[in-house]
Amino acid sequence: MICCSSTSVTGLNNNEYQISRGKELNRIAGVEKTCNFVKADFMKMPFPDNSFDAVYAIEATFHAPDAYGCYKEIHRVLKPGQCFAAYEWCMTDSFDPNNQEHQKLKAEIKIGDGLPDIRLTGKCLEALKQAGFEVIWEKDLAVDSPVPWYLPLDTSHFSLSSFRLTTVGRFITRNMVKTLEYVRLAPKGSQRVQSFLEQAAEGLVGGGKKEIFTPMYFFLARKPLSDNL
Repeated sequence: MICCSSTSVTGLNNNEYQISRGKELNRIAGVEKTCNFVKADFMKMPFPDNSFDAVYAIEATFHAPDAYGCYKEIHRVLKPGQCFAAYEWCMTDSFDPNNQEHQKLKAEIKIGDGLPDIRLTGKCLEALKQAGFEVIWEKDLAVDSPVPWYLPLDTSHFSLSSFRLTTVGRFITRNMVKTLEYVRLAPKGSQRVQSFLEQAAEGLVGGGKKEIFTPMYFFLARKPLSDNL
């Protein structure tokens, strides 16, 4: 994105390792002079009001414990008249809270991916508007996708590039992690983490097939020129 836009980008992250990894990737891509990182919480950003020309978030803000609080903070740091675009993980309108199977799949995704909750698409829109944004466009892009987004995670789908995610690949990985943890080459708890990740993958595939979950809910919103609008 930085290479294509020729703009300066500030990345916000609360994980030191991910920031160090991002810096290394930027150096390799040759954009380290136009991209910097700030270690902070997106629920309480260390930036002045009206300081950014645009804000984007790709599969990030769904980790927020409160969508309204997160969007409100983004609204605060964004300049009037400018836009905020994001991809969110959401439950779709097909999700039935009274359906036990639906709830089971949602729980698998939440636990496996460490999420506080998975909001409905409508709740995201509601939070955006409450935060003061004008919604320009929104759509679940998974609906018209020619290839199912969950295909690489589906154990019934085989390809050399995603072999480790197949049933056989997971079996090999599981036992490898078990062995490494046993001989103390992998930290204690690695097997448990592996189990969480597999559980998350199962929930994602199940949710995708039943069309009750999407990782591709996109919206574009604008901060009004005046708060009175």
